[in-house]
Amino acid sequence: MSVRAKTPVRIAALCACACLVAACGSEGVSVPKSSPYYRGAVLFHERCAGCHTLSVAGTEGSPTSVADRLRNQGPNFNLRKETVQTVLYAIRNGGFSGQIMPQNVVVGKEAEEVARFLAHYAGDQIPYVPSVEISLPGEKTTTATSAGAAAAAAATSGGTAAPAKPPAGAKSAKAGK
Repeated sequence: MSVRAKTPVRIAALCACACLVAACGSEGVSVPKSSPYYRGAVLFHERCAGCHTLSVAGTEGSPTSVADRLRNQGPNFNLRKETVQTVLYAIRNGGFSGQIMPQNVVVGKEAEEVARFLAHYAGDQIPYVPSVEISLPGEKTTTATSAGAAAAAAATSGGTAAPAKPPAGAKSAKAGK
């Protein structure tokens, strides 16, 4: 085959590869278009999908196992709660703890939209961990919970700390077995 005959074949192969790569993680955004978080979801899907996972944004860039994690793979936001401030910090500074997130991947109003979106939806799949009674010799019994602060405050003020109730939609630890 001549060089001219090989060129269309190479172009077709490159186009096929590009289509396959574009299809990876292409679930799509499931946030309603009428939502105030929709624009942030779209931006997250466009700019962050390669390294982060978040179901409502249709992204699957995080590793499924810590053992399989690569340096360029960011956290799974289905299982990690964030605040607007922590997201903005990560965007402006290239992530946390020396990871290789591009600094200022979104800026200005777009950064704020992504931060509000993530703060609202991140952590939605964190499994509920039931409370556990803890008593140490010479101390009052306290309840350790995933909500923690309320139980600790009740225990230190002399009140009875009731076990935390699971958040709406939270999965019981027994449900997964």
